[in-house]
Amino acid sequence: MTYRVLKLILSLLAFTLLRPRVTGLNNIPRRGPVILASNHLSFVDSLLIPIVAPRHVTFLAKAEYFTGTGLKGRVSRWFFTTLGHIPVQRDDPRAGQRSLEDALEVLNRGGAFGIYPEGTRSRDGRLHKGHTGVAWLALAGHAPIVPVAIKGTDKVQPVGSRLPRIHRVTVEFGAPIDPARQITSGKPAQARRELTDQVMDSIHAMSGQQRAS
Repeated sequence: MTYRVLKLILSLLAFTLLRPRVTGLNNIPRRGPVILASNHLSFVDSLLIPIVAPRHVTFLAKAEYFTGTGLKGRVSRWFFTTLGHIPVQRDDPRAGQRSLEDALEVLNRGGAFGIYPEGTRSRDGRLHKGHTGVAWLALAGHAPIVPVAIKGTDKVQPVGSRLPRIHRVTVEFGAPIDPARQITSGKPAQARRELTDQVMDSIHAMSGQQRAS
């Protein structure tokens, strides 16, 4: 089964059960490298963004989804491979850098890459400080960053819940952020921090989440 067929099936399920309200699709460039940087409330986010976006969006996924055994393992491996997600070994001390290098390859091919600047799912619903990997990618790949705000997926799969619930969700794509000014700043570390903070400010403005101190 191809990616397009799988996306069609997932889209039918999502639009039937979650009835997502989607705005700002015109902010996503239709071609060329682009980073979709989102808040992260649920496992569902990594499925929802590729479903509603007009481009094939690649995410990182933990390696366990690709290495399981038995029927469940085979289904999981087929599912995430078909989606085009990239496995990452979380116990590898170089996992973070390897992940960025894999993401950069996607951008260098002119693809769309999805990332959560917070680094992990927010378990308290607040928006946490962004890690500068998103800025490193934008600067290294000369790619615009489209901030994304998701609402309601924490109700679809609350913390500690194994089974999803039916709840309406919202996905908003913000105006692209061009890293050109930071590329020429001459101060790499400061440029990455400033660009990351700009991305998080945009996500905050759209999501309305309380910010973690």
